[in-house]
Parts: sequence; structure tokens; C-alpha cells
Amino acid sequence: LVWGHTQEIRLELDGDHDIAGSETELHSALFNLVGNAVRYTPADKSILVRWSCDTNGQGILTVTDQGIGIALEHIPRLTERFYRVDRSRSRETGGTGLGLAIVKHVLERHEAELKIDSTPGAGSSFRMVLPAHRVRSRASQLAALVHQD
Repeated sequence: LVWGHTQEIRLELDGDHDIAGSETELHSALFNLVGNAVRYTPADKSILVRWSCDTNGQGILTVTDQGIGIALEHIPRLTERFYRVDRSRSRETGGTGLGLAIVKHVLERHEAELKIDSTPGAGSSFRMVLPAHRVRSRASQLAALVHQD
């Protein structure tokens, strides 16, 4: 129950990996993305949080909602400090307009990027794309330990 609403939040994990970086900062980035999804998704809709790796070994953490969506002209400015698509909604939904700026800053510090796709009335998808050298398979880490003996 968040802000008086309930949404189904599904988690899909494709593989078992560690990310080299600041756990606190990466947690903050994910918290901001999930918080926005909850804030802008109606109670009867769902949110998907998915971890996967692409064929190049990049880690991709995606938060997809079925919320109100964002018009294309706003997407380039979403990560600006204090930018709001609809300033009148700030009283209804809370927030400071800093969340996506924080996400962008955290990802830059981790040599990563934020990719945003959205359709008004259908929802949004926010992808944190982490470089392959920051993604480590736990299975390969275990294998390396075994070969050291």
C-alpha cells in the first residue's frame, strides 16, 4: 500500500549477477525509478522490475509501468533538476523533481546511462544500462575461486 493505492509489482531476474559500484547509490537510483512508477501508475495496473544482461554483457535494469505515460517532447528534459512534466500534479503526487536527476547522476558515476521510452496513456519504461565491466556473474566468480585452489 503506497499513497493509499495498491499496485502489483513483479520482479523478473535473468541470471545471478553482482554490480561493481556503490550499493547505496545504485539502491537510491532504483528506489527513485520504482517510486515514480508507483506514483504515476493507477492502483489497478502493474509495475515490472526486470534485471537482464544483453549479448554484450551489459546489465539492464528496467522499470516498466502501466501509468499515465510521458509525451515525447518532455523526455529529453526529465533528468533536469526540478523539471516536472505537469507542475499542477506536484501537490497530488508529492516529490521534489529531483528523482530522475539523482538517477542520472548515479548512473554517470557508474559509467552507465538511463534510457526512457514512454507512450502517453500507456506507460513508461526506464532502463538503467550498466557497462559489461561492472557486471559480474556469480557463477564465474565461484569458478574463479575454485580454480585458485
